[in-house]
Amino acid sequence: MKRRRKLGRGVAIVGAGMTKFGMFKDKDSKDLFAEAFKEMLSSVDKGVDPADIDAFYLGNFSNDFFAHQSHWGPIISDIIGHTPKPATRTEGACASSALAFREGVFAIASGFYDAVLVGGVEDMSKRTTEEVAEGLALATVPYEGRVGFTFPGVFGAVASAYFAKYGANREHLMNVTIKSHNNAPLNPKAQFPMTIRDIMNAKMESLRKRGQPVPEWKDEKEFLRDPAANPVVAWPMHLFDCCPISDGASCILLVAEEMAKRFTDDPIHVVGIGQGSGRGFHASADMTYFEATRYAAEEAYGMSGLTPKDVQFSEVHDCFSIAEILHTEDLGFFKPGEGYKAIAEGQTRLDGPKPINTSGGLKCKGHPVGATGTSQIYEVWTQLRGKAGKRQVPIRNLRIGGAHNLGGTGGTCTFTIFERR
Repeated sequence: MKRRRKLGRGVAIVGAGMTKFGMFKDKDSKDLFAEAFKEMLSSVDKGVDPADIDAFYLGNFSNDFFAHQSHWGPIISDIIGHTPKPATRTEGACASSALAFREGVFAIASGFYDAVLVGGVEDMSKRTTEEVAEGLALATVPYEGRVGFTFPGVFGAVASAYFAKYGANREHLMNVTIKSHNNAPLNPKAQFPMTIRDIMNAKMESLRKRGQPVPEWKDEKEFLRDPAANPVVAWPMHLFDCCPISDGASCILLVAEEMAKRFTDDPIHVVGIGQGSGRGFHASADMTYFEATRYAAEEAYGMSGLTPKDVQFSEVHDCFSIAEILHTEDLGFFKPGEGYKAIAEGQTRLDGPKPINTSGGLKCKGHPVGATGTSQIYEVWTQLRGKAGKRQVPIRNLRIGGAHNLGGTGGTCTFTIFERR
């Protein structure tokens, strides 16, 4: 029988900060993290003295490549005035800051530290699209990367396998895209705060002003079907199925549960945490699920004593539209092969019974890879405290939220469950 894991000491979130995500040619990683850190300090209801932070864990995937600079833990530590206390960088591709969060939780649960700062940053926009693709490909399995099987191709193949097995099609991917774009304008930190209809109308107006023929798109799906407006990237992945190149930073302040009320009367508690690893797709028997996600979810549910039905909403790693569908199934929210149907029925909308990616997700909020994991936790923290404004989940007694972060082509995954008590 598998042992039910538990923390030796409770851990809670008492503050969080995040920059707007986007492409910022005039900002670097130091600027970005300092901005997120300042917001975190101001978010702590009863205040916090930075000198009381015992340790710092920073997630960063590949500023070594994107910014030609390594050793980001102490660099950022210096900027925020944390030196000479310990600063540690974690790397797990797109799950880098989720690993920083996990290490921070364990550091407090062990009793060694009482207050820990965790976060992530990535500065990607100073490189060309081709260079960014090359940098991201460093997270693929070597067998995949050597044959050019980079991320759009990987998730295109995943979508093709899912279509063949379960009967889904591109129309179902469009449902994910439209839903994410509907949430994004409600998030002031989102990189693309526009609905698909907004984008469609702006495109039509631009063509009209230039005196060019204006397509008669009747609705969002007709716009997304048009290869001129939504070109193929790696079939069946089209442009609007893919997340953007992004810069940004996010951070979370963790403290021991018994100390949390010193900082806020409304702490958010870590009740389940799991991590899994996965093999490359060349060694997978089935490309329609991620074994790392399933393992992480089992671990988190086991620790929390909760089930997928108890998780009222979740951020999931939608680097591509098909990924959101698979993750909702792997996390147990829907049965295998049923996720695309649930999304089509509106179950994952902001006003649905299982809201997914209320932030707009990686697709629209943005995906500065090292910052993504803690940015998802930032969203869950914001929602559980009832501070999400127009995008606030309208579920009465909102108590349980989840954050799912995937790294590489499925090699690293974390799933964390949070509770407001």
